[in-house]
Amino acid sequence: MAKSVQIDASSHCQLACPSCPTADGSTRPTLGAGHLSLANFTALLDANPALEEVELSNYGELFLNPALPEIMRAAFERGVVLHADNGTNLNFLHHDALHALIRYRFRSLTVSIDGASPETYAQYRRKGDFEHVIANIRRINEEKRRHQTGYPILTWQFIVFGHNEHEIDAARKLAAELGMRFRAKLSWDEDVSPIRNRELVQIALQTRNVTRADHYAATGQAYLRTICYQLWRAPVLNWDGRLTGCCRNFWGDFGVNAFDAGLEAALASERFHHAKQMLMGRADPRPDIPCTTCDLYKTMQSDGRWISREEIPPPPSTILLSIFADPGASEATHADIFLYPGHTPNRILLAEPPPAIRFEVGKSFSALLSVRGPGDYTLCALPKRIDPSYRKHYPPLDPVTKPVTISPRPIAQELSIQL
Repeated sequence: MAKSVQIDASSHCQLACPSCPTADGSTRPTLGAGHLSLANFTALLDANPALEEVELSNYGELFLNPALPEIMRAAFERGVVLHADNGTNLNFLHHDALHALIRYRFRSLTVSIDGASPETYAQYRRKGDFEHVIANIRRINEEKRRHQTGYPILTWQFIVFGHNEHEIDAARKLAAELGMRFRAKLSWDEDVSPIRNRELVQIALQTRNVTRADHYAATGQAYLRTICYQLWRAPVLNWDGRLTGCCRNFWGDFGVNAFDAGLEAALASERFHHAKQMLMGRADPRPDIPCTTCDLYKTMQSDGRWISREEIPPPPSTILLSIFADPGASEATHADIFLYPGHTPNRILLAEPPPAIRFEVGKSFSALLSVRGPGDYTLCALPKRIDPSYRKHYPPLDPVTKPVTISPRPIAQELSIQL
Protein backbone atom coordinates (compact mmCIF):
# COMPACT_ATOMS: atom_id res chain seq x y z
CA MET A 1 0.00 0.00 0.00
CA ALA A 2 1.33 3.44 -0.98
CA LYS A 3 2.18 5.71 1.95
CA SER A 4 3.28 8.73 -0.08
CA VAL A 5 2.23 10.31 -3.35
CA GLN A 6 2.80 13.58 -5.14
CA ILE A 7 -0.09 15.46 -6.77
CA ASP A 8 0.29 18.76 -8.57
CA ALA A 9 -2.28 21.01 -6.89
CA SER A 10 -2.40 23.19 -10.00
CA SER A 11 -0.91 23.13 -13.49
CA HIS A 12 -1.10 26.93 -13.72
CA CYS A 13 1.71 29.37 -12.94
CA GLN A 14 1.73 33.15 -13.19
CA LEU A 15 5.49 33.53 -13.81
CA ALA A 16 7.46 33.32 -17.06
CA CYS A 17 10.80 31.76 -16.07
CA PRO A 18 12.96 31.29 -19.20
CA SER A 19 13.81 27.59 -18.74
CA CYS A 20 10.47 26.43 -17.36
CA PRO A 21 8.35 24.13 -19.55
CA THR A 22 5.21 25.46 -17.87
CA ALA A 23 6.07 29.02 -18.90
CA ASP A 24 6.78 28.14 -22.54
CA GLY A 25 3.71 25.92 -22.84
CA SER A 26 5.54 22.60 -23.17
CA THR A 27 3.58 21.03 -20.31
CA ARG A 28 0.17 21.98 -21.67
CA PRO A 29 -0.32 19.21 -24.31
CA THR A 30 0.09 16.41 -21.73
CA LEU A 31 -0.66 17.94 -18.33
CA GLY A 32 -3.49 20.19 -19.49
CA ALA A 33 -4.75 23.17 -17.52
CA GLY A 34 -6.58 22.85 -14.25
CA HIS A 35 -6.54 22.46 -10.47
CA LEU A 36 -6.77 19.45 -8.16
CA SER A 37 -10.37 19.30 -6.97
CA LEU A 38 -11.40 18.87 -3.34
CA ALA A 39 -13.75 16.04 -4.29
CA ASN A 40 -11.05 14.02 -6.06
CA PHE A 41 -8.53 14.64 -3.30
CA THR A 42 -10.92 13.66 -0.53
CA ALA A 43 -11.99 10.52 -2.39
CA LEU A 44 -8.34 9.54 -2.89
CA LEU A 45 -7.58 9.87 0.83
CA ASP A 46 -10.71 8.00 1.88
CA ALA A 47 -9.99 5.14 -0.54
CA ASN A 48 -6.34 4.89 0.59
CA PRO A 49 -6.19 5.13 4.39
CA ALA A 50 -2.55 3.99 4.34
CA LEU A 51 -1.49 7.32 2.81
CA GLU A 52 0.56 9.29 5.34
CA GLU A 53 1.84 12.23 3.31
CA VAL A 54 1.21 14.05 0.05
CA GLU A 55 3.50 16.44 -1.84
CA LEU A 56 1.35 19.12 -3.51
CA SER A 57 3.80 20.98 -5.77
CA ASN A 58 5.30 20.23 -9.15
CA TYR A 59 5.03 22.13 -12.46
CA GLY A 60 2.35 24.57 -11.31
CA GLU A 61 1.89 27.03 -8.46
CA LEU A 62 -0.18 25.40 -5.73
CA PHE A 63 -1.39 28.69 -4.21
CA LEU A 64 -3.36 29.43 -7.38
CA ASN A 65 -5.72 26.56 -6.52
CA PRO A 66 -8.82 28.21 -4.96
CA ALA A 67 -9.70 24.97 -3.14
CA LEU A 68 -6.32 24.76 -1.38
CA PRO A 69 -7.56 25.72 2.13
CA GLU A 70 -10.22 23.00 2.01
CA ILE A 71 -7.70 20.50 0.62
CA MET A 72 -5.46 21.26 3.62
CA ARG A 73 -8.38 20.81 5.98
CA ALA A 74 -9.34 17.46 4.43
CA ALA A 75 -5.80 16.12 4.84
CA PHE A 76 -5.51 17.42 8.42
CA GLU A 77 -8.75 15.77 9.47
CA ARG A 78 -7.50 12.43 8.13
CA GLY A 79 -4.05 12.61 9.70
CA VAL A 80 -2.31 13.07 6.34
CA VAL A 81 0.70 15.39 6.26
CA LEU A 82 1.01 17.85 3.36
CA HIS A 83 4.13 19.56 2.08
CA ALA A 84 5.34 21.48 -0.97
CA ASP A 85 9.05 20.74 -1.12
CA ASN A 86 9.20 20.59 -4.90
CA GLY A 87 8.67 24.33 -4.75
CA THR A 88 6.41 27.37 -4.78
CA ASN A 89 7.14 30.86 -6.09
CA LEU A 90 4.96 32.35 -3.29
CA ASN A 91 4.12 35.50 -5.24
CA PHE A 92 0.46 35.01 -4.33
CA LEU A 93 -0.80 33.99 -0.90
CA HIS A 94 -4.48 34.55 -0.18
CA HIS A 95 -5.24 35.14 3.50
CA ASP A 96 -7.42 32.00 3.63
CA ALA A 97 -4.52 29.89 2.41
CA LEU A 98 -2.16 31.60 4.87
CA HIS A 99 -4.42 30.80 7.81
CA ALA A 100 -4.90 27.22 6.58
CA LEU A 101 -1.13 26.69 6.40
CA ILE A 102 -0.93 27.38 10.13
CA ARG A 103 -4.25 25.94 11.28
CA TYR A 104 -3.83 22.65 9.45
CA ARG A 105 -0.10 22.30 10.17
CA PHE A 106 1.20 22.22 6.61
CA ARG A 107 4.61 20.61 7.22
CA SER A 108 7.01 22.40 4.88
CA LEU A 109 7.34 24.81 1.98
CA THR A 110 10.29 25.26 -0.36
CA VAL A 111 10.26 28.76 -1.84
CA SER A 112 12.09 29.36 -5.12
CA ILE A 113 14.01 32.64 -4.75
CA ASP A 114 16.93 32.94 -7.16
CA GLY A 115 18.44 36.17 -5.91
CA ALA A 116 18.84 38.36 -2.85
CA SER A 117 17.65 41.58 -4.49
CA PRO A 118 14.67 42.58 -6.66
CA GLU A 119 16.90 43.25 -9.67
CA THR A 120 18.65 39.89 -9.60
CA TYR A 121 15.52 37.90 -8.73
CA ALA A 122 13.59 39.37 -11.66
CA GLN A 123 16.13 38.23 -14.24
CA TYR A 124 14.92 34.63 -13.99
CA ARG A 125 11.63 34.79 -12.03
CA ARG A 126 10.05 36.98 -14.67
CA LYS A 127 6.69 38.52 -13.74
CA GLY A 128 7.59 37.80 -10.12
CA ASP A 129 8.10 40.36 -7.34
CA PHE A 130 10.94 39.75 -4.87
CA GLU A 131 9.61 42.15 -2.25
CA HIS A 132 6.18 40.55 -2.45
CA VAL A 133 7.66 37.08 -1.88
CA ILE A 134 9.67 38.25 1.13
CA ALA A 135 6.57 39.98 2.50
CA ASN A 136 4.61 36.72 2.19
CA ILE A 137 7.35 34.86 4.06
CA ARG A 138 7.14 37.45 6.84
CA ARG A 139 3.35 36.99 6.92
CA ILE A 140 3.81 33.26 7.40
CA ASN A 141 6.37 33.88 10.14
CA GLU A 142 4.05 36.29 11.95
CA GLU A 143 1.31 33.66 11.99
CA LYS A 144 3.74 30.98 13.15
CA ARG A 145 4.81 33.16 16.08
CA ARG A 146 1.23 34.06 16.94
CA HIS A 147 0.23 30.41 17.05
CA GLN A 148 3.53 29.20 18.56
CA THR A 149 4.21 26.64 15.84
CA GLY A 150 7.19 25.57 13.79
CA TYR A 151 5.02 24.59 10.81
CA PRO A 152 5.39 25.13 7.96
CA ILE A 153 9.15 24.68 7.91
CA LEU A 154 10.46 27.09 5.27
CA THR A 155 13.33 26.48 2.84
CA TRP A 156 14.87 29.04 0.48
CA GLN A 157 15.80 27.33 -2.82
CA PHE A 158 18.37 29.21 -4.88
CA ILE A 159 19.08 28.05 -8.44
CA VAL A 160 22.64 29.16 -9.21
CA PHE A 161 23.11 31.19 -12.40
CA GLY A 162 25.84 33.46 -13.68
CA HIS A 163 23.71 36.52 -13.00
CA ASN A 164 23.04 35.64 -9.33
CA GLU A 165 26.21 33.82 -8.24
CA HIS A 166 27.46 36.95 -6.46
CA GLU A 167 24.39 36.91 -4.18
CA ILE A 168 24.61 33.35 -2.84
CA ASP A 169 26.02 34.43 0.52
CA ALA A 170 23.60 37.36 0.81
CA ALA A 171 20.67 35.05 0.11
CA ARG A 172 21.91 32.53 2.67
CA LYS A 173 22.19 35.31 5.27
CA LEU A 174 18.69 36.66 4.54
CA ALA A 175 17.29 33.13 4.71
CA ALA A 176 18.78 32.74 8.18
CA GLU A 177 17.27 36.07 9.27
CA LEU A 178 13.87 34.83 8.06
CA GLY A 179 14.20 31.53 9.92
CA MET A 180 14.53 29.59 6.67
CA ARG A 181 16.77 26.74 5.64
CA PHE A 182 18.89 27.45 2.57
CA ARG A 183 19.43 25.09 -0.36
CA ALA A 184 21.39 25.87 -3.51
CA LYS A 185 20.45 23.99 -6.67
CA LEU A 186 22.35 23.61 -9.93
CA SER A 187 20.57 24.79 -13.07
CA TRP A 188 19.45 22.10 -15.51
CA ASP A 189 19.79 24.49 -18.49
CA GLU A 190 23.41 25.59 -18.84
CA ASP A 191 22.53 27.71 -21.87
CA VAL A 192 20.64 30.16 -19.65
CA SER A 193 22.96 32.47 -17.71
CA PRO A 194 25.83 29.97 -17.21
CA ILE A 195 28.23 30.23 -14.28
CA ARG A 196 30.73 33.05 -14.79
CA ASN A 197 33.08 32.75 -11.83
CA ARG A 198 33.61 29.06 -11.02
CA GLU A 199 35.93 29.74 -8.09
CA LEU A 200 33.44 32.11 -6.46
CA VAL A 201 30.64 29.55 -6.75
CA GLN A 202 32.87 26.71 -5.54
CA ILE A 203 33.70 28.71 -2.41
CA ALA A 204 30.09 29.75 -1.82
CA LEU A 205 28.74 26.21 -2.23
CA GLN A 206 31.80 24.49 -0.72
CA THR A 207 32.01 22.07 -3.64
CA ARG A 208 34.01 21.71 -6.83
CA ASN A 209 30.90 20.70 -8.76
CA VAL A 210 29.14 23.86 -9.90
CA THR A 211 27.35 22.41 -12.94
CA ARG A 212 25.45 19.19 -13.55
CA ALA A 213 28.20 18.15 -15.96
CA ASP A 214 30.71 18.57 -13.13
CA HIS A 215 28.55 16.37 -10.92
CA TYR A 216 28.41 13.61 -13.53
CA ALA A 217 32.16 13.75 -14.15
CA ALA A 218 32.86 13.51 -10.41
CA THR A 219 30.28 10.87 -9.45
CA GLY A 220 29.47 8.97 -12.63
CA GLN A 221 25.77 9.59 -12.01
CA ALA A 222 23.32 12.15 -13.33
CA TYR A 223 22.50 15.07 -11.05
CA LEU A 224 19.10 14.43 -9.42
CA ARG A 225 19.09 10.78 -10.48
CA THR A 226 17.15 10.35 -7.25
CA ILE A 227 14.06 11.70 -9.06
CA CYS A 228 13.66 8.18 -10.46
CA TYR A 229 13.19 6.85 -6.93
CA GLN A 230 9.77 8.52 -6.92
CA LEU A 231 8.31 5.65 -8.92
CA TRP A 232 8.86 3.48 -5.85
CA ARG A 233 8.66 5.96 -2.98
CA ALA A 234 6.17 8.71 -3.93
CA PRO A 235 4.63 8.25 -7.39
CA VAL A 236 3.41 11.42 -9.07
CA LEU A 237 -0.15 12.09 -10.20
CA ASN A 238 -1.26 14.92 -12.44
CA TRP A 239 -3.85 17.32 -11.02
CA ASP A 240 -6.56 15.30 -12.83
CA GLY A 241 -5.38 11.94 -11.50
CA ARG A 242 -3.40 10.64 -14.46
CA LEU A 243 -0.29 8.74 -13.42
CA THR A 244 2.88 10.49 -14.61
CA GLY A 245 5.29 8.65 -12.32
CA CYS A 246 7.87 11.30 -11.44
CA CYS A 247 8.12 15.06 -11.09
CA ARG A 248 10.30 15.37 -14.20
CA ASN A 249 7.86 13.83 -16.66
CA PHE A 250 5.54 16.22 -18.50
CA TRP A 251 5.56 14.61 -21.96
CA GLY A 252 3.45 11.50 -21.40
CA ASP A 253 1.47 9.50 -18.86
CA PHE A 254 1.11 5.80 -18.13
CA GLY A 255 -2.38 5.45 -19.54
CA VAL A 256 -4.20 5.07 -16.24
CA ASN A 257 -6.03 7.50 -13.95
CA ALA A 258 -5.74 6.93 -10.20
CA PHE A 259 -8.93 8.87 -9.50
CA ASP A 260 -10.91 6.56 -11.78
CA ALA A 261 -9.16 3.19 -11.52
CA GLY A 262 -7.95 3.60 -7.92
CA LEU A 263 -4.43 4.38 -6.71
CA GLU A 264 -3.30 0.80 -6.10
CA ALA A 265 -4.62 -0.36 -9.47
CA ALA A 266 -2.83 2.51 -11.20
CA LEU A 267 0.47 1.70 -9.47
CA ALA A 268 0.07 -1.99 -10.39
CA SER A 269 -0.54 -1.21 -14.08
CA GLU A 270 1.60 -2.99 -16.68
CA ARG A 271 3.16 0.12 -18.16
CA PHE A 272 4.16 1.50 -14.76
CA HIS A 273 5.65 -1.85 -13.77
CA HIS A 274 7.55 -1.96 -17.07
CA ALA A 275 8.98 1.52 -16.42
CA LYS A 276 10.44 0.40 -13.10
CA GLN A 277 11.94 -2.66 -14.76
CA MET A 278 13.48 -0.40 -17.44
CA LEU A 279 15.09 1.83 -14.82
CA MET A 280 16.63 -1.25 -13.20
CA GLY A 281 17.97 -2.50 -16.54
CA ARG A 282 15.67 -5.50 -16.59
CA ALA A 283 13.45 -4.51 -19.53
CA ASP A 284 13.86 -2.86 -22.92
CA PRO A 285 12.59 0.66 -23.57
CA ARG A 286 9.22 1.05 -25.28
CA PRO A 287 7.69 4.05 -27.05
CA ASP A 288 4.61 3.96 -24.77
CA ILE A 289 6.76 4.43 -21.63
CA PRO A 290 7.58 8.12 -20.87
CA CYS A 291 10.94 7.16 -19.31
CA THR A 292 12.21 6.07 -22.73
CA THR A 293 12.90 9.64 -23.87
CA CYS A 294 14.01 11.02 -20.49
CA ASP A 295 17.61 12.24 -20.21
CA LEU A 296 18.00 10.50 -16.85
CA TYR A 297 17.09 7.15 -18.41
CA LYS A 298 19.27 7.79 -21.45
CA THR A 299 22.23 8.45 -19.15
CA MET A 300 21.64 5.13 -17.36
CA GLN A 301 21.29 3.41 -20.71
CA SER A 302 24.60 4.79 -22.01
CA ASP A 303 26.70 4.14 -18.91
CA GLY A 304 24.96 0.99 -17.64
CA ARG A 305 24.46 2.39 -14.14
CA TRP A 306 20.92 1.22 -13.49
CA ILE A 307 18.76 1.89 -10.44
CA SER A 308 19.14 -0.81 -7.79
CA ARG A 309 16.67 -1.63 -5.05
CA GLU A 310 19.48 -1.22 -2.52
CA GLU A 311 20.07 2.43 -3.43
CA ILE A 312 16.41 3.42 -3.00
CA PRO A 313 16.00 4.64 0.59
CA PRO A 314 13.28 2.82 2.54
CA PRO A 315 10.19 4.83 3.51
CA PRO A 316 10.91 6.93 6.60
CA SER A 317 9.74 5.31 9.81
CA THR A 318 10.21 8.38 11.97
CA ILE A 319 7.74 10.94 13.29
CA LEU A 320 8.77 14.60 13.10
CA LEU A 321 8.10 16.68 16.21
CA SER A 322 7.92 20.45 16.35
CA ILE A 323 8.46 21.46 19.98
CA PHE A 324 7.71 24.93 21.30
CA ALA A 325 9.32 25.99 24.57
CA ASP A 326 7.00 28.46 26.31
CA PRO A 327 9.14 30.74 28.51
CA GLY A 328 6.20 31.88 30.67
CA ALA A 329 7.64 33.80 33.63
CA SER A 330 11.01 32.06 33.34
CA GLU A 331 14.19 34.09 32.95
CA ALA A 332 15.43 31.60 30.34
CA THR A 333 16.80 32.93 27.08
CA HIS A 334 17.46 29.46 25.66
CA ALA A 335 16.49 25.87 26.29
CA ASP A 336 18.09 22.60 25.22
CA ILE A 337 15.37 20.13 24.20
CA PHE A 338 15.52 16.34 24.02
CA LEU A 339 13.30 13.28 24.50
CA TYR A 340 13.82 9.83 25.89
CA PRO A 341 11.53 6.77 25.74
CA GLY A 342 9.15 6.03 28.58
CA HIS A 343 7.52 8.05 31.33
CA THR A 344 9.86 6.93 34.12
CA PRO A 345 12.04 9.81 35.41
CA ASN A 346 15.66 9.46 34.35
CA ARG A 347 17.91 11.52 36.59
CA ILE A 348 21.07 10.36 34.82
CA LEU A 349 19.93 11.91 31.54
CA LEU A 350 19.08 15.16 33.29
CA ALA A 351 22.53 15.25 34.92
CA GLU A 352 24.38 14.17 31.76
CA PRO A 353 22.02 15.08 28.91
CA PRO A 354 22.39 13.59 25.42
CA PRO A 355 22.79 15.81 22.32
CA ALA A 356 19.90 18.27 22.30
CA ILE A 357 18.28 20.85 20.02
CA ARG A 358 18.66 24.41 21.23
CA PHE A 359 15.57 26.63 21.34
CA GLU A 360 16.20 30.38 21.49
CA VAL A 361 13.39 32.27 23.21
CA GLY A 362 11.90 34.98 21.00
CA LYS A 363 13.79 33.81 17.93
CA SER A 364 13.29 30.09 17.33
CA PHE A 365 9.95 28.94 15.98
CA SER A 366 10.45 25.47 17.43
CA ALA A 367 12.92 22.70 18.11
CA LEU A 368 12.63 19.96 15.50
CA LEU A 369 13.22 16.39 16.65
CA SER A 370 12.43 12.98 15.16
CA VAL A 371 11.44 9.83 17.01
CA ARG A 372 11.53 6.34 15.58
CA GLY A 373 7.94 5.49 16.35
CA PRO A 374 4.86 6.16 18.46
CA GLY A 375 4.69 5.49 22.19
CA ASP A 376 5.34 7.04 25.57
CA TYR A 377 8.21 9.51 25.89
CA THR A 378 9.48 12.11 28.32
CA LEU A 379 10.08 15.58 26.90
CA CYS A 380 12.94 17.39 28.60
CA ALA A 381 13.94 21.06 28.55
CA LEU A 382 17.10 22.43 30.12
CA PRO A 383 16.42 26.18 30.48
CA LYS A 384 19.41 28.51 30.33
CA ARG A 385 19.94 32.20 30.81
CA ILE A 386 22.75 33.29 28.53
CA ASP A 387 24.35 36.70 28.19
CA PRO A 388 24.90 37.35 24.45
CA SER A 389 28.27 38.93 25.24
CA TYR A 390 29.21 36.00 27.53
CA ARG A 391 30.44 38.49 30.15
CA LYS A 392 27.93 37.45 32.79
CA HIS A 393 27.41 34.01 34.26
CA TYR A 394 23.89 33.42 35.51
CA PRO A 395 22.96 30.70 38.01
CA PRO A 396 21.61 27.46 36.50
CA LEU A 397 17.88 27.01 36.04
CA ASP A 398 15.96 23.90 37.01
CA PRO A 399 15.28 21.32 34.28
CA VAL A 400 11.71 20.69 33.19
CA THR A 401 10.18 17.37 32.14
CA LYS A 402 6.82 16.47 30.67
CA PRO A 403 5.41 13.00 29.91
CA VAL A 404 4.04 12.83 26.36
CA THR A 405 2.47 10.16 24.21
CA ILE A 406 3.26 10.17 20.48
CA SER A 407 0.51 8.74 18.28
CA PRO A 408 1.21 6.86 15.03
CA ARG A 409 -0.35 9.61 12.93
CA PRO A 410 0.17 12.17 11.66
CA ILE A 411 3.86 11.70 10.89
CA ALA A 412 4.44 15.39 11.77
CA GLN A 413 3.19 16.46 15.20
CA GLU A 414 3.52 19.32 17.69
CA LEU A 415 4.41 19.46 21.36
CA SER A 416 4.98 22.24 23.86
CA ILE A 417 6.69 22.51 27.21
CA GLN A 418 6.54 25.25 29.85
CA LEU A 419 9.98 26.44 31.01
